[in-house]
Amino acid sequence: MIEVPGFADIQAAAKRIAPYAVRTPLVESPVLSALTGGRVFLKLESLQRTGSFKFRGACNRILMIPPAERAKGVVAFSSGNHAQGVAAAAQLFGIPALIVMPDDAPRAKIEGTRAYGAEIVTYDRVADDREAIAAKYVNERGATLVKPFDDPGIMAGQGTAGLEIAEDAARFGVTLDAVATPCSGGGLVTGVALALKGTGATATVHSVEPENFDGMRRSLEAHARVAAPGTSQGAKLSIADALMSPVPGHHVFAAAEGLLAPGIAVSDEELSRAVAFAALKLKLLVEPGGTAALAALLAGKLRGKNLALLISGGNADFDAVARAVERHSHA
Repeated sequence: MIEVPGFADIQAAAKRIAPYAVRTPLVESPVLSALTGGRVFLKLESLQRTGSFKFRGACNRILMIPPAERAKGVVAFSSGNHAQGVAAAAQLFGIPALIVMPDDAPRAKIEGTRAYGAEIVTYDRVADDREAIAAKYVNERGATLVKPFDDPGIMAGQGTAGLEIAEDAARFGVTLDAVATPCSGGGLVTGVALALKGTGATATVHSVEPENFDGMRRSLEAHARVAAPGTSQGAKLSIADALMSPVPGHHVFAAAEGLLAPGIAVSDEELSRAVAFAALKLKLLVEPGGTAALAALLAGKLRGKNLALLISGGNADFDAVARAVERHSHA
């Protein structure tokens, strides 16, 4: 059965995770405001536990597991940020965690997940079915599957970031025209949109994805769930390893239809430029996927006088950031 979380679910999630999640700041960027001639605010989820918004959803979903079932553990599949979010939340509550991760995931994300005490099983991103691998362990152990996005509890947890954006924008006395977030499976962007709608905010909400991995953008355009072409075997992967889910989830797309503004796709070159801009101009260390909304703004693909960009994914590969800075420092 397809379910979409309501505003009350997001409010409940906010109360549930408040003792554990960081309330990340919404800050105005003078650099970006001067660049655009408007006001640009950054929601710094790169400062969240584990460096990503993913902790919000993972924490909420795990706390929704009946206490008697928690000892059986949790299983998740992820390229890294959800993996760390689940592992960190499970460690907080003394719950065993097994994470299925692609063997080409950044080493920092694999080691980060392992550091939270999780057991890791690797797979081939192109040839293997990560959901089938995860299902095997769920069945063997009686564990709870904590999905990366297609779960109402996950969506509600991610939506708590949207509540904070609305509350902090009100403190600034600003009516936001548009909000943009990175998008992979779509749990974050739909959760944020549901939260903003529930507060009465009128901002449009945009998903931002890598070119050829823009399943949400294509699905919104087609009014049906569509897989992005970059997910086919042999396709070139994006530098945004965290944003390569093939298609929006069922629960996610049910929420997205009629709620989200048209999606935005950005190239690897635009993502690389955003990584460098974040480091050089904003003094932020962010992985490519985490800069997606910034990349859209810098490329002229996001417009509005008052904008909020969700920045998430502080688990950057230092060498990759250095290469991006070197490449774009004189641009």
